[in-house]
Formats: sequence, C-alpha cells, structure tokens
Amino acid sequence: MVKNIKLIAVVFLVIVSFFILLKGLNKTNIYSPNLNSSKIDFNFKAKFLYSDEETTLYELLNDKDFSIINIWASWCLPCRDEHSFLLNLKSLDKLNMIGINYKDSEINAKKFIKELGNPYSKIVVDPSGVNSIELGAYGVPETILINNQSKIILKKYIGPINNEKLTEIKNIINNEN
Repeated sequence: MVKNIKLIAVVFLVIVSFFILLKGLNKTNIYSPNLNSSKIDFNFKAKFLYSDEETTLYELLNDKDFSIINIWASWCLPCRDEHSFLLNLKSLDKLNMIGINYKDSEINAKKFIKELGNPYSKIVVDPSGVNSIELGAYGVPETILINNQSKIILKKYIGPINNEKLTEIKNIINNEN
C-alpha cells in the first residue's frame, strides 16, 4: 500500500513537472529592445576611464552628426571580435565614438585598449552596470547609433558588430541628412 502511494506521488510529480516545462516551451525567447528615445537618460553620470573626472552622456555627444555608444568589457570575447570593426568606424568624420566599459576592472580595461587599439573618442566606466542597463543594454557588446542633433536612437545592435552591421552603420551615416 505504501509502495503504491509513493509510486502515485512520483508519477504525479513527473506529470506536473512535464506540464510546467511544456508551458515554458511555449513562451517566446526573443527579446527586442525598446528603441523609444525618451527612455534614455542622457544625464546619467559616469567617470572617465583615464581620469577621475565625471561626465554625463549628454556632454559626451559632441558637435559631430552622429554618435555610437558601444558597451564593452575586456572579459567579453565577442567584444574582442568586434574591435577591428569599431576601429574601422573611427575613421568616419561624422561619427563620435563613445565607449562604456561594463562591469570591468580598470586595469583590464586599459590593458584591452592598449593591446587592441582605441577606437573611442571618450571612454567612461560603468562598474555596477546600472548605467548600461538604463540605456537598455541586455549584455555586452551592444552598440547604439544616435543622431546627435535630434538625440534620437537610429539603431541598436545587440551582439558584436560584423561586416553586415558595419556596412549598415556606414550607409545610415552617409545617407542621413
């Protein structure tokens, strides 16, 4: 009798677990950022990587037509893969490159930049990750293309920049007025 009760309890738990997992499979796992520019706080404060000076994102957006905000970390392997593409973007006259170093140590971040080159005009640090999350980041690397005059996000790239994304960014910058 006790064996039967234990068997029934185990079968019941397996069936309940099966249906819970089955229900979870029906949920979508596609996460897409909300590109509503009003959600970005351009006044968030962050310190520069190479000094103790504090700045805001608004101050980093300069007189060039466009800005790229690239969220990266030295421990991020895809960040290493995309770095050559960012160096390629640095040559565009209309583009301001801002790097946000995400949850990283200062020593490792500086070593990463020294080893691979610096594509950024300015680099700020986000040791807690809060500023990056407030920008809508899901992880690293992420890249946000902003029109500096209107302060509107034109495009957000989740994951590393590749040839296709590089071409798209160049086309947007060259075709926007």
